[in-house]
Amino acid sequence: MAELVGNCLIGQSGGPTAVINASVAGIVAEALNHECIEEVYGSLNGVLGLLGEDFVDLAAESQQAIRGLRFTPGAALGSCRSKLKKPAEFERVLEVFKAHNIRYYFHVGDADSQENAAKIAELAAAQSYDLRVIGVPKTIENDMPATDHCPGYGSAIKYIGATVKELALDAEAIGQSDLVTLVEVMGRNTGWLAAGSSLAKRRDHPNDPPHLVYLPEVPFTNEKFLDDVRRVLKREKHCVVVVGEGLVDKDGNYVAVETSSNDAAGHTSLGGVGELLKDLVEQQLSVKARVARLGITQRSAAHLSSKTDADEAFLVGQAAVKAAVNGETAKLVTLVRGDGELYTCETGLSNLSDVVGNVKRLPKEWINEDGISLNFQFFRYATPLIQGEVTVPYDNGLPAYAKLARENVDKTLPGFEG
Repeated sequence: MAELVGNCLIGQSGGPTAVINASVAGIVAEALNHECIEEVYGSLNGVLGLLGEDFVDLAAESQQAIRGLRFTPGAALGSCRSKLKKPAEFERVLEVFKAHNIRYYFHVGDADSQENAAKIAELAAAQSYDLRVIGVPKTIENDMPATDHCPGYGSAIKYIGATVKELALDAEAIGQSDLVTLVEVMGRNTGWLAAGSSLAKRRDHPNDPPHLVYLPEVPFTNEKFLDDVRRVLKREKHCVVVVGEGLVDKDGNYVAVETSSNDAAGHTSLGGVGELLKDLVEQQLSVKARVARLGITQRSAAHLSSKTDADEAFLVGQAAVKAAVNGETAKLVTLVRGDGELYTCETGLSNLSDVVGNVKRLPKEWINEDGISLNFQFFRYATPLIQGEVTVPYDNGLPAYAKLARENVDKTLPGFEG
């Protein structure tokens, strides 16, 4: 195979994670090792940067800044919820790629946004433009198919588990069998994050908080919920409940919807299930309830990120470049778990077309018959993902995160009117 010489471009899309920038660092570090990649660019704000030809020169960044991305949360290149929809938008992207001799495109995003990457690859092939497109996985919700787990998830559940431990100690200090703490976590269609809160339990202590975990995979009823809480309060001084925001009833309808409008990606705006259950507890059980809605802290708490997660995020970035240089395109980098007793993980590849439109749900066999707790299979799966701590530098008592200079690349095309 003839060597493909040209420039590479990196884009980020969707919600940031504590380790998404580590993947960018991995891509940049590896790209600089290959002479066939002449320039390394970043697209500002995902597909908006593709359409607007808003690129920055990542090769011009200091090595200290690039290394700093390995412990910095957020999306250093900027992100967005927008997707390419019209044929004219895809044509524009390819025009921009041709104008800047982009031959390698790395898309860091979840399964939903990888559809853009797949379609860009299809259009390039249809026009015989030699372009290699590789998807790099990211999402805290861990719902991407094909990969054993997704960078971002381990750090999110490490934070959730630690927070649940701390909230439980606070509640234990003041509870007299009359206090319910409701912890609302993200999870639009899956319970991976809510399940992760169970890691707060000590080994061989099944009655440790969280006492009740409600997952989108298990239909919710008010009656069972109230019975569950009553049972815990008879046994404990307080009750800690973790609930996924995407909780559904027996008909598949969301239990709580924050607004009637959809976001830029067309998704229903969720939230408020914690407050709904708080009102239910106080009205029906006549005990005090309080809500901790973790919100975006779940995806931005890099000070408590998992070293395993951060290292694997960097690894998938490196693997994306190696795959592209070796001639792969329209593929997603995946994480493949080893079969041994000790946790090991390496990278693999899957077709982007197999990822788009599919959701990986929490296996039902990992949920106990009570529907409110997880069994040993989940603990065996999730525990390795939260191991190790990332060393974050501090300045004046607070984390000193990295920030890119983001030197702009000159535009060559007129503005896009789409």
